[in-house]
Amino acid sequence: MKILISNDDGFRAEGIVALYEALKTIAEVEVVAPEHNNSAKSNALTLHTPLYVNRADNGFRYVNGTPADCVHIALTGLLGYRPDLVVSGINNGANMGDDTLYSGTVGAAMEGFLFGIPAIAVSQMEKGWAHVDAAAQKVKQLVAQMKSGDLLQAQPWLLNVNIPNLPLDQIRSPKLCRLGRRHAAEPVITQVDPRGQTMYWIGNAGPAMDDSEGTDFHAAKLGHMVVTPLKVDLTEHQSLEVWSSAFERWHVTEPS
Repeated sequence: MKILISNDDGFRAEGIVALYEALKTIAEVEVVAPEHNNSAKSNALTLHTPLYVNRADNGFRYVNGTPADCVHIALTGLLGYRPDLVVSGINNGANMGDDTLYSGTVGAAMEGFLFGIPAIAVSQMEKGWAHVDAAAQKVKQLVAQMKSGDLLQAQPWLLNVNIPNLPLDQIRSPKLCRLGRRHAAEPVITQVDPRGQTMYWIGNAGPAMDDSEGTDFHAAKLGHMVVTPLKVDLTEHQSLEVWSSAFERWHVTEPS
């Protein structure tokens, strides 16, 4: 089994080091990760500036680009082979609900999925890396179970996983959930720089709006390892018929 690891916190982040140490005991593992923190970069690719790959003293390779850049470069030429699995993380903080749209952690995993490779995005629910080794062991267990169940040979899939910051024996069983929803982000923060110009900082994410039973937010509160299958298709299938009727009423026709 060959695994590609990436993340969005940077190649020296505690989460990616713990993940590597855990997974290297069950697979051939390579790390290609961003040089610096790239949180909230989603699926962004760098198209107008050159990218460089370097190798760190710990053997990890790092790229002066986004998480998606790292996986894209790895899969299109750097590795020279096709991994069986892409794992992104372990992120410093949760990626639940609407966070998944912005997450660089999810973006890196999604890049692997877009290349037809099963992929997992992994985050701890709270910042600070408390019990990160326990989270890494839970990922190791999950990957081992997937391998034994032949899930790595199935059609490509994309999972978003959030793990509570708890000792290994206190993390409750994996629970499949849908994504919850958040309220709008908190107001932008403004400051004045030394030259008198106004600076703007994006505000913190808003509180959970939908944390009902069955959501990732709800299961997280109960201490479960939360697993959500994701898809890339953004089509609102349920409204296609509504829009079709609207277009018919507007007598939309092809030009003659």
